[in-house]
Amino acid sequence: MAQSDSLGSQFNLSPSRFADRVVRLLERVEYRRAESEEDKNAIYRLRYDAYMREGAIEPRASRRFSDPFDEACNVWIVGMFIDGELASSIRLHVAANADAPLPAVTVFPDILESRLRRGQIIIDPTRFVTRLDFSRRFAEMPYLTVRPGWMAGEYFRADFILATIRTEHQGYYRRVFGHEGWSAARDYPTLKKPIACMGLDYFAMRSHVQQRYPFYKSTVTERAELFARSSNPRVAPETQAVTWDSKAAVEA
Repeated sequence: MAQSDSLGSQFNLSPSRFADRVVRLLERVEYRRAESEEDKNAIYRLRYDAYMREGAIEPRASRRFSDPFDEACNVWIVGMFIDGELASSIRLHVAANADAPLPAVTVFPDILESRLRRGQIIIDPTRFVTRLDFSRRFAEMPYLTVRPGWMAGEYFRADFILATIRTEHQGYYRRVFGHEGWSAARDYPTLKKPIACMGLDYFAMRSHVQQRYPFYKSTVTERAELFARSSNPRVAPETQAVTWDSKAAVEA
């Protein structure tokens, strides 16, 4: 998905020095679950700017980028704020059965449906976007933007956390978290560039990742505040049959 232009540049520092920098930035960060239309629209505009910047989507008159999965009952649309300003965003879907809407399943059903039928809990982070001026100032932003996905792994006791990403970003997820390749890149609805699927066994890698990057640790209170309810708490699960062709919330 849309990411910082310098995912690898921060490795000029030792892991401990870099982690210290991220921890200092984290002190200025607040994660907010978007529920109101105002908060969601701010994120949709941020998405549009980020995706247009990298040529991932076609222009839209609304200058907003959303899709039907933003209206699902199991979605968390998260904004990351630095010093009170929206700096980046990520979207999380959580599924524990084959009926729960999961964007990745529409593209990689052969990889994911059998896992969901077995009751495995899967977190699908998508729509990773950053504001250009902030990403230029803070090389640490990619690590903190994906942090809610890591927190969700703990809160929901996830079996796997996905990374549906462009091929050139696979090295980052393999190096930092230990994701493994599950599928080569395929065409992905709404995006112009193919997307690969990677998977992470969360509890197998949790201790290793948090030892190297202690800023991925979180408190019970922090997780509960973010995940106690979804971004669409009034949407009943039985109404959810989400596809990319659904008419709800699609911006032309």
